[in-house]
Amino acid sequence: MELVFLLEQILNGLLVGGYYLLLALGLSLIFSLGGIVNLSHGAFYAIGAYLAVELTKHLGFAGALVLSPLLVGLLGVLFERFLLRRFYSADPILGLLLTFGLAMVVEQVIRMVWGASPLPASIPPAFKGQVVIGDFLYSRYRLLMLGVVIAALVGIWLLLNKTAFGRVVRAGVQKPDMVAVLGIRLQPYMTAIVVLGVGLAALAGVLFAPISGVHPAMGAEIMTAAFVVVVIGGLGSFWGVVIAALLVGVVRGVTIHFYPPAGEASMYLLMLLVLMFRPRGLLGERIERFE
Repeated sequence: MELVFLLEQILNGLLVGGYYLLLALGLSLIFSLGGIVNLSHGAFYAIGAYLAVELTKHLGFAGALVLSPLLVGLLGVLFERFLLRRFYSADPILGLLLTFGLAMVVEQVIRMVWGASPLPASIPPAFKGQVVIGDFLYSRYRLLMLGVVIAALVGIWLLLNKTAFGRVVRAGVQKPDMVAVLGIRLQPYMTAIVVLGVGLAALAGVLFAPISGVHPAMGAEIMTAAFVVVVIGGLGSFWGVVIAALLVGVVRGVTIHFYPPAGEASMYLLMLLVLMFRPRGLLGERIERFE
């Protein structure tokens, strides 16, 4: 029974890692290509969750799962066009201040529209219950979440590594000057990356709303963990962020199993240990800033 319980904690850790991954991957992509640390990333996560609550009432969970990230992605177009675009070549501190201020504004708008109290978000009826394998029990909904995270990860990897779009993005991260010499404008690609990044954040909001709850400060609460994952994985590295997210989730889950009070602190200790030996993160690359 002890082994079964430990296995459950490891699976929960992988699930939490997937949660962090959806947020950290978009955060890393936006920074890698645009050179801006998007402190408002958690706000799009919160908007995705709130939209999911409203859309579920009319379209069901499946409709919310598809439509909420798409709507947030459209917000991402406006975000990049009217805000981020002005700060690509500016002092990085200005981008930090802009996105930090936007995060606070979005949180207050959420309070005005939906109120300060948490909103109920329930597990879809079709995925309630447990999967039973011998002595092992696991939630159907959590398995669905793992499946969606894996599908999203595979889709992004294929996009970045098997398409012309992905080749330009990877070249823009490493050598933006060379891309410009070839006559390729990175601006449309940056817009697409912002849409993809905030859409992933919204997807995380939809999936984890029934688990983590829906409340105005949810975006601010998750941002610290997302940054920890990006720092551990290394900026500019797709697989670095993936490995870091899963590692943080599993370490946190196992730590909670053996010593619950240290669960939250374990990710920060892991970050400290990684940075002591790998200041760029696990698979961090030297990147040039987007101009």
